[in-house]
Amino acid sequence: MSVPRRNPGELEIDLFCSGVRIDPSCTLKDDARAISRTRAGLGSGLELVIPGDLKDLWLNVPVEEDFAAASPYTIHRTDAGYEVRDARNAERYPVRVPQEPGWYRGRTSKGTLMKEVGVLQGTYLGIYVSNSCMYWYRDNPENCKFCTTGYNVGVNEVAVKDIDDVVEVAARAKAESGVTFVHFNTGDQNGKGLRQIAPYVKAVKERVGALIGVQAVPPATDAGLWEYDWLRDLGADHFSFCYEFHDPDVFAKLLPGKQRTVGQRAFFRAMEYCQSKMPKGACSGEIIAGVEPVDVTLRAIDYITGVGAFPTVCIFRPVVGSDMEHVPSPRYDDMVTVMRHMYVACRKAGIPIGAAPNIEVSLIVNPDDAQYLVPRTFGFQLDRLWLKTVKALATPKFAYEMKPRKVKGRLEAAEEHDRAARAAGMTV
Repeated sequence: MSVPRRNPGELEIDLFCSGVRIDPSCTLKDDARAISRTRAGLGSGLELVIPGDLKDLWLNVPVEEDFAAASPYTIHRTDAGYEVRDARNAERYPVRVPQEPGWYRGRTSKGTLMKEVGVLQGTYLGIYVSNSCMYWYRDNPENCKFCTTGYNVGVNEVAVKDIDDVVEVAARAKAESGVTFVHFNTGDQNGKGLRQIAPYVKAVKERVGALIGVQAVPPATDAGLWEYDWLRDLGADHFSFCYEFHDPDVFAKLLPGKQRTVGQRAFFRAMEYCQSKMPKGACSGEIIAGVEPVDVTLRAIDYITGVGAFPTVCIFRPVVGSDMEHVPSPRYDDMVTVMRHMYVACRKAGIPIGAAPNIEVSLIVNPDDAQYLVPRTFGFQLDRLWLKTVKALATPKFAYEMKPRKVKGRLEAAEEHDRAARAAGMTV
């Protein structure tokens, strides 16, 4: 079956849906970032960059999953570099293969291998503060069904990160890889995830200087929402709310731990609370496309943009070893519909996508990646001009946040809050 030549955005989506086969001509062991299974396992693919006239696109392409073995795409090494070939139409697409940074092989002053502390996912530094998730550690595990965290604990990463190690890795990543954004994530920590992340936020903001993102299971009740204000005082610039599925029944079925401990509404409350206090687009709602019906995913995007946040849309990947390993990869046409809607919804809501410097997330189709999916009308050009203006105006603010600075927040505030709550007869 012949298909039309893909533009960069279409190729990105098709590769996420189809994966890629590796031709013997490739020397990826020497040329590429290592394929590493950490946390949920979604980064267990090959990092690539697709050049484009609007922007270059970063993506983490499935290579180990079963469906990738039947992909029409193969990656080849030529005298000119790497290219992806489509067997359906003989098209060839030049791609770049990002090299593994030298600091991956370095060690901290305490002797820890740096790549076991943090890894690049696209252009940002991902640090999983604790490589465990309590949903896995029950007599009847309640893990999210797409996830493999319970199998990866301590395998490719240090299980619990030392603060000084994290600071050293963030500093090296900033100096040598141009990292501007450090994202801290953790699985369920019995309701203490935000507090677990807090010391790292403060340390990196004060000793390194970076834009800082935080993702953790939100508090179960409104009484815990103050922790987000506290984290902002400690230096957090962005909060992401990974609720994955918009249909409440699908959420409950596929995310049993989250359903039992906090429920879907907790994610909505926390996102709405934080976004109401922060600049538009400073929060994100993270969802998985390709499991629920397309119209449900479109509603999720409309909800997220409607509260002023930006949608982080991951194309479902049936990760090897997960409970959903044998669920089919999504259809390309459906994912094009989803990502086009994502871009249009962001523009209608005035979400300043792509404004932050050098943040390209390889595990998703970034909202501004999807500009390749819409006609290049006069309105489209006006949108690009507006976004360019917003980016220029925001540059001084981002530059300030990326300089090491003393923060006003205190780590002790959490204990003080708990003492006051107990004195008032409240449960902590």
